[in-house]
Amino acid sequence: MAMARRSATHLLSSFRPFSVLLQPLADAPSPAAAAAAASARRAMSSASAMRARGDDKELARWRESMDRMRNIGISAHIDSGKTTLTERVLYYTGRIHEIHEVRGRDGVGAKMDSMDLEREKGITIQSAATYCTWNGYQVNIIDTPGHVDFTVEVERALRVLDGAILVLCSVGGVQSQSITVDRQMKRYEIPRVAFINKLDRMGADPWKVLNQARAKLRHQSAAVQVPIGLEEEFEGLVDLVELKALKFEGGSGQEVVASDVPSNMQDLVMEKRRELIEVVSEVDDQLAEAFLSDEPISADELKAAIRRATIARKFIPVYMGSAFKNKGVQPLLNGVLDYLPCPLEVENSALDQNNSEEKVSLSGTPAGPLVALAFKLEEGRFGQLTYLRIYEGVIRKGDFIHNVNTGKKIKVPRLVRMHSNEMEDIQEAHAGQIVAVFGVDCASGDTFTDGSVKYTMTSMHVAEPVMSLAVNPISKDSGGQFSKALNRFQREDPTFRVGLDPESGQTIISGMGELHLDIYVERIKREYKVDAKVGKPRVNFRETITQRAEFDYLHKKQSGGQGQYGRVCGYIEPLPSDSEGKFEFENMIIGQAIPSNFIPAIEKGFKEACNSGSLIGHPVENIRITLTDGASHAVDSSELAFKLAAIYAFRQCYTLAKPVILEPVMKVEMKVPTEFQGTVTGDINKRKGIIVGNDQEGDDTVVVCHVPLNNMFGYSTALRSMTQGKGEFTMEYMEHNTVSQDVQMQLVNAHKATKSGE
Repeated sequence: MAMARRSATHLLSSFRPFSVLLQPLADAPSPAAAAAAASARRAMSSASAMRARGDDKELARWRESMDRMRNIGISAHIDSGKTTLTERVLYYTGRIHEIHEVRGRDGVGAKMDSMDLEREKGITIQSAATYCTWNGYQVNIIDTPGHVDFTVEVERALRVLDGAILVLCSVGGVQSQSITVDRQMKRYEIPRVAFINKLDRMGADPWKVLNQARAKLRHQSAAVQVPIGLEEEFEGLVDLVELKALKFEGGSGQEVVASDVPSNMQDLVMEKRRELIEVVSEVDDQLAEAFLSDEPISADELKAAIRRATIARKFIPVYMGSAFKNKGVQPLLNGVLDYLPCPLEVENSALDQNNSEEKVSLSGTPAGPLVALAFKLEEGRFGQLTYLRIYEGVIRKGDFIHNVNTGKKIKVPRLVRMHSNEMEDIQEAHAGQIVAVFGVDCASGDTFTDGSVKYTMTSMHVAEPVMSLAVNPISKDSGGQFSKALNRFQREDPTFRVGLDPESGQTIISGMGELHLDIYVERIKREYKVDAKVGKPRVNFRETITQRAEFDYLHKKQSGGQGQYGRVCGYIEPLPSDSEGKFEFENMIIGQAIPSNFIPAIEKGFKEACNSGSLIGHPVENIRITLTDGASHAVDSSELAFKLAAIYAFRQCYTLAKPVILEPVMKVEMKVPTEFQGTVTGDINKRKGIIVGNDQEGDDTVVVCHVPLNNMFGYSTALRSMTQGKGEFTMEYMEHNTVSQDVQMQLVNAHKATKSGE
């Protein structure tokens, strides 16, 4: 009790420049930001204790700093310009003093791509965190990868952010990964603004992209800017809210010059402003009233309505520009401040472990008990670096914090704020901030509290790996370093799995695709100096049964002393397609034919047998095993005897149930110049793919098809050679499907040959 009183006094005495606007904002909506109002009411209760002590000045400062904070992520399809955009944001906010390009000729590379591999390949592999200040607001930014293989990086960044920028390419439009990223944003209920980038490129058409976003992403969106010229003639933008023309001057576009709207654009600007007001009116009652009564709508009224609708996730404002040409970045930053929520306007909830996981709303104020989520781990020079998002309370260097998932109490030895791969030591951090701690042993997704509450945050969605590789160190001496590397990468990345093949004894690494696994093999070589030998990727086939089959097996073994005796009878059958699990065991025995203490051993035996089907040695799924009868012996029956009886019974009846092999089928989306369409579709048919969609986009054809993963290895090289390097494709796991009879025979024969060769 005394300790709790001391920590509470310590908490209140150390509020320095905290600030949160706890009363609802002047322009806060009734329906649109109900969550914000609820958070504010909870925050008021935690703040009332401070007011009672007369800490009004502290309270006012504390309110203000939270309102002047934004936590945002930048997500998009590959090559849409996310890292380039982040580089410009850091430059204009004064965090970096010169601009470097992705894959730049100066050999430096973009700030946020701190890994050598990222700079060489020109792609983002890990999400990188940084922070900057713009117009007195603190903005925490996470730059995420665009490649589908690194989707977990996007997933965990979005899990802890309050808002996001969805970057779209003005030429490519809404692409496959844009759809995936948008789906992730919807999953975590994140308000967002869109940014149509690359308006300087040949073929740029922002209105086409806006219509695609409405059609493909179901966005209720409208442009808040109109470009002045396009492609080579792109000069600047017209702000539809303030009705000002903006041009970007100076060596790096750092000077924003506002002027009147050009006379030749007046009609277009008024038409687009009216469209913006109409779209926002559909989702905001206050603006709708003014719009229907034909009152002139001021810039402030429109801004307030866009903010209400954006925070309520009913509207997405669309910005435009060219990050590479330094145009349109500053207005986008203003849009982040104007329209995306501060930490208090977002509803966050935790599960109370002391109260049967009841949902608890978090106030998001520094006055509450500490609640923080570890969302990303990294191995740094000084040990494990754990990224934390603080949802409530304060964390200080030297404090003791409790890991709710493991029950351990840990001291915080060092607290830092991240700027890509650089760190800045800080003494404390409060609710709403994203920080990192050193020397804290935990897993990704663990929740930390100050010990006064036992809350856990809901975990994030992690996709299943779709591809495996056999990997072994070339030199036997480097086994220790090799294991160390694999353990580290497994802790850092939930989609990277390491297993041991019980048959071949090979180390199997599984991940989200070829690039994902290639990057890890390369990192083992660079960071741990271990050369690894890589085998052909092993596809995660599955086996299943197609009909019911009976089993009746007696396992009897007599040797000197106690023997083994166990008889099991019953049947196996396929599970219905809509069942949730992939394995079901039912005990239908009436009476004591088999003593109840042996039933778990029988279930364990069947589960073990399902780990390796007799066709090709892959796991068996979608199966129900029902035990109907059996027999036991008073002396010779044991758990081991019944477990072995179950394993042999399964093998006995498995072939009678007409087993089939299931293979992973991928949804493949490729974009190729129309002249190569015939060659590419012919190749897809050769790979036993089914074409489900074919769209025309300018000079390109977008083909969507479903192809077995086993036929997709090395496809990136094949596609490049078929399309003179112009084609690109993305693929993601869709489902497991039955293979054809000839493929099944090939796989079974190959499996038998491998076994006989050993």
